[in-house]
Amino acid sequence: MKTEWGITPRQAIERECARRGRVQVVATCIRLIREEPFDPELLIAIAGPGARKFFDGEQHDDTYWFRVWGARGLLWAWDDKALDAIRLAVRDEHWRVREMALKVVARHQLGDLMDDAAGLRDDAVPRVRAAAGRAVALLTAAGA
Repeated sequence: MKTEWGITPRQAIERECARRGRVQVVATCIRLIREEPFDPELLIAIAGPGARKFFDGEQHDDTYWFRVWGARGLLWAWDDKALDAIRLAVRDEHWRVREMALKVVARHQLGDLMDDAAGLRDDAVPRVRAAAGRAVALLTAAGA
């Protein structure tokens, strides 16, 4: 799926890894999930121009997107240092963050988070339940 700026999220993240280094991209993704200070320009580079709205000086009630984008970044730029951040993300109050975190669990076969994923098969949100089911199935098949 191409974004509004003509590249996929994966391409955007890989581009920033090539430009700034994987270590910096992963560190920023972790900070986004933990709601710690981050480089706004790097966020815009990996999330797209639509993220600029969050820097308009206005109050926004949908800043959970920072955590979603942080988890999505880790989908394509992984380091084991991010495990605790993804553990936090699968327990997030917002369903979009949980869903994306489960995609990371599945993609990187994070067996340490099997119990978290299994518990989310009963989530109130169908998309989270589906992502949890996929993650558990993949982890089980991989013997994780």
